[in-house]
Amino acid sequence: MEPNPDEQSVPPVRRSGVLAGRVGAVAAIAAGTALIAAHGFVYGHWIMDDAAITFGYARNVADGYGPVLQPGLDPVEGYSNPVWMALLALGALVGLFDHGTIFGVPDYVLFPKALGIACCAGILTLFYFAAKVLTPRPRLATLLAGAALAAMPSFVIWIVSGLENPVYALFVTAVATVLVRAIAADRLLNWRTGALAGVLAAGAALSRPDGAIYAGAFGIVALLFLRRDRIKQTFVACVISVGAFAVPFGAYLGYRWFTFHRLVPNTAVAKDQPLPALEDLGKPSLLVGYVGWAAALLVVGLVAATLARRTPTRVQMAGLLVPLGLAVAAFCVLQADWMGEYRFATPIWTLGALIAGVSLTVVWDASRLRARALLALGLVVAAALASVQFEASARSWRMAAKTPLCIVVERDARTMNGIADILGRDGLSAGVIDLGGQSMASDLRLIDLAGLGDAKMAEYLGAADLQGLRDYTFTEAKPSIITFIGTWDTTLGFTTDARFDQDYYLVYQSAPPWPGILLSYNRVGFWVRKELVADQAQLARLRTYTHDRVEPILRENAVANRRDCGPVLRPGQTE
Repeated sequence: MEPNPDEQSVPPVRRSGVLAGRVGAVAAIAAGTALIAAHGFVYGHWIMDDAAITFGYARNVADGYGPVLQPGLDPVEGYSNPVWMALLALGALVGLFDHGTIFGVPDYVLFPKALGIACCAGILTLFYFAAKVLTPRPRLATLLAGAALAAMPSFVIWIVSGLENPVYALFVTAVATVLVRAIAADRLLNWRTGALAGVLAAGAALSRPDGAIYAGAFGIVALLFLRRDRIKQTFVACVISVGAFAVPFGAYLGYRWFTFHRLVPNTAVAKDQPLPALEDLGKPSLLVGYVGWAAALLVVGLVAATLARRTPTRVQMAGLLVPLGLAVAAFCVLQADWMGEYRFATPIWTLGALIAGVSLTVVWDASRLRARALLALGLVVAAALASVQFEASARSWRMAAKTPLCIVVERDARTMNGIADILGRDGLSAGVIDLGGQSMASDLRLIDLAGLGDAKMAEYLGAADLQGLRDYTFTEAKPSIITFIGTWDTTLGFTTDARFDQDYYLVYQSAPPWPGILLSYNRVGFWVRKELVADQAQLARLRTYTHDRVEPILRENAVANRRDCGPVLRPGQTE
């Protein structure tokens, strides 16, 4: 057998160097991913209840019922993350999601968390390929960026929440990486670059509605490098990029219109995103406060020093800075999210970590001994101050994570299933606020009083017509059972509407306060429509059952809010 001349032409030392480089890259990616996973582990089996809304849709898509909250209901787009929903539905189809346990952990917990960590591995892989053209130390830059993300509760919490943040961050990072590498190779105006950037931006837009802003990333970068002799080429490349975005995104818009009869998700109608105001420009200061002014000033200084040097890196950084600017713009425009921990900042943290890691390695290599000593001191101080904030945020979340799926399942869905069993009637409905756990474990027809999964309620909430919402509830929807958590009964005006007492029996309401526990955990009430209660004996039985069932759950919430709720979630469960 003749030796391969190509193999002979590569010196053994060079081959070993290439192999070592690849092993180092894999190690940096794996180490960063492991750090993120280790941080995520401290939040236990917690899954955000809103994430389970998408779980319910994924289940019904996989089971052949279509994009509905419950089998038999009309299609309503109560999710705003079709890519994430499709991934969950695929997991259900292949038996990895919504089937049972994996290694003793319920797959409705393990699969979305594992999918989120896999997305992080993809993000760090993209970090490495972007850093390869920006710094001589891509492995170190990748490891530093991964470690920064792993230290940040705001990033990790939403990666393991069950929500779409991981895949959204992956698409945004992919857009930035394509732009960086295209600038470095002088192929920014190649039609393939424009098309790929457009398709990836469409993926971001189909992961979260605000992801549509990244459709402009390619065009902005192209205009930054506009030359007189390339005006036509730039125009053609921008048209290709916009077209590549418009084809998949437009196709989904068409599907949305014909399926749900709206051009925006039902969730957007319910939330009624307001127009941005001048004061919204100050929102980035909240993020600066979160990481600490020392860390923020250090990163800004590193980026400024990198851009001040007349090197190819200064030009190529535009591929990162433009998507980062768009991420900041989206954060400013979006109204504050009730879930906390800066859920909408995930792409900012992602791109910011990469920019910081690259800038640090570039400045370090360009610095002399004294400057390196000062830089090391600054890093230690900034990291120490940031770690205080991060540790406090992580501890606070562990103590009282927002609206866990399993609290909703145990406290609300299974309790109302038991109430329905006592009533002994078919075709009952439930007016609810927290929808995720209900969609997974309730066999009652759900009426979403918060509007996310109900088109009619969304219209009333979007128009701030609470009187209309109550009129519709009491005269048309007529839920068999109503549950309110927190202060929603007051917010929606039910406590001041005479029809509530007239039409419904209160069967249980918790007695606040429960010290140290979020109001939405343990301030809960259940009401049953009077015409469904046969007599006072049945009413007494309902009250005894609900009290005896719910009180232990509320006590458990004080110490075990990160628990799971059994190996499987199925409609009709009472235990």
